[in-house]
Amino acid sequence: MQNDINYEVLGLRIKDMRIRKGLTQDVLAEMVGCNTSHISNIENNYTKLSLNVLIAIANALNVSVDYLLSSQLNNPSSILSQEIINKLSHCDEADKEKIIKNLQIRLSL
Repeated sequence: MQNDINYEVLGLRIKDMRIRKGLTQDVLAEMVGCNTSHISNIENNYTKLSLNVLIAIANALNVSVDYLLSSQLNNPSSILSQEIINKLSHCDEADKEKIIKNLQIRLSL
């Protein structure tokens, strides 16, 4: 059984989420409390990150650590489901209705 963290995959997931959020490496580094080169090194698998930095990045990106690591866990679908529930809990009723309508449209395609 392989339990090593794949830091390359983790770095790519962090980079993807940073870009989706419209953040530069500079902005993320400032939010996390590290320098830009450290974020770059994490995203490009030149360095491993500490648990403290991983948590800070997850908080800055407003995602769970589980989400960032989900591709490396045995049951990632339950983690993604929990992430969806977490995001929905921050929505008002009008936004939830819009999301449901959007899902209905996408699922009927």
